Amino acid sequence: MNENVQQQNRRTEIQEQEKKVKANMSRIKNKVLVFSGKGGVGKTTTSVNLAFGLAKKGYQVGILDVDIHGPNVPKMLGIEKQSLTGSEAGMEPVSLLPNLKVVSLALIGFNNDEPVVWRGPLKGGVIRQFLADVNWGELDYLIVDSPPGTGDEPLSVCQLIEDISGAIVVTTPQDVAILDSKKGILFAKMLDVPFIGVIENMSGLICPHCQEKIDLFKSGGGKKIAAELDVTFLGKIPIEPEIVQLSDEGKPFVYYRKDTETAKIIEEIINKMDKALGKKVH
Repeated sequence: MNENVQQQNRRTEIQEQEKKVKANMSRIKNKVLVFSGKGGVGKTTTSVNLAFGLAKKGYQVGILDVDIHGPNVPKMLGIEKQSLTGSEAGMEPVSLLPNLKVVSLALIGFNNDEPVVWRGPLKGGVIRQFLADVNWGELDYLIVDSPPGTGDEPLSVCQLIEDISGAIVVTTPQDVAILDSKKGILFAKMLDVPFIGVIENMSGLICPHCQEKIDLFKSGGGKKIAAELDVTFLGKIPIEPEIVQLSDEGKPFVYYRKDTETAKIIEEIINKMDKALGKKVH
């Protein structure tokens, strides 16, 4: 088979996959991209708690981990030893709850200790396959957890999902994170992706002894950048030591500490997101 025929066959294969992406995504009411301008801001922790919180409200939810080089969603949900399975309908996601499905590169047999050394086309290909070949079924929400920055992964998601519902940027209050989160907001605007809002994570610490708030990383930067760029500010999530502990144990904070003030803040953010996306899920 000569090179031209191989290239034509590859183009045909990609076109067929993109048709399947369109059909698959048409069964999902809201597709939400969660990303950040820089790493270390708690984006995946936020994605996991948003997805779990939505499922707790009774919605049918999927969470797709497209962080190819650091797929941590399964670890934070306590399912890292499980695997995707195959069926006549395609790849079957891991069901964490009756109404919460999970897909990640970490769930298809890769050694989590070894680096994934892939260039853009390979990453785009696996994201296309997750969107096209996974049997997501009928969902109210698909939360897409993307790696930091405005590179291959979020770009692939935005280009492959033609009717993406919107994007959320997670930031911390310090200036360097705010600077990079601004790029994330402008990225969404450049691609004509509806922007849902900004979440400021690690926004102050409540002292467990005196209950006084301590702004370890400043406070208010997320709200300021949202006002500057005329986008919605969804809320501030404080530093909560138990979030770290429970995430390491695979236990979403919003469920296991649902009576805390921080869990209530996350639920309030979910309600704002739900309202912003209209009544498509009701």
